[in-house]
Amino acid sequence: MSTTEFNNMLVNNSEFLKPFAVTLTKDSDVAKDLFQETLYRALVNQDKYDVGTNIKAWLYTIMRNVFINNYRRRAKQRAVVVPVAQDYLADLPGVYAPGADSAVAVKDIMDMVYRLPVIFNIPFLLYFEGFHYKEISRMLREPLGTIKSRIHFARKILREQLAHR
Repeated sequence: MSTTEFNNMLVNNSEFLKPFAVTLTKDSDVAKDLFQETLYRALVNQDKYDVGTNIKAWLYTIMRNVFINNYRRRAKQRAVVVPVAQDYLADLPGVYAPGADSAVAVKDIMDMVYRLPVIFNIPFLLYFEGFHYKEISRMLREPLGTIKSRIHFARKILREQLAHR
């Protein structure tokens, strides 16, 4: 396949990525960056595309992998800001709600989340972001039961840590 044919096919089949990028990132500016990075990676890796296969699935996979890699990188740097985390943790039974009368500050809770082992904190943070178990399972390429267990154990660890504060 020539570069021109590939570029035309890429342009004709890339519009579906924009709403998917917004769904992943929950931020239109970050979604634009993710969209551009996906198209860049597709162009750079044109030789890895098998002619005749589903280009949309190939692009979807690239975007998902770029998103996950960026997410993991930020999680390792502890620079991820999860605005809904405090709301989610406040709804858990036995967890202190962050506020003026709370003994645990939001920062402390987020530190606990980031200190969870990586196998627990990535699925847990994705769940915070609003992803469903099935979506997390597909993104991380793990069985659905494994994802549910990891999120359950992350909650359990956080409850225990909060109870000992």
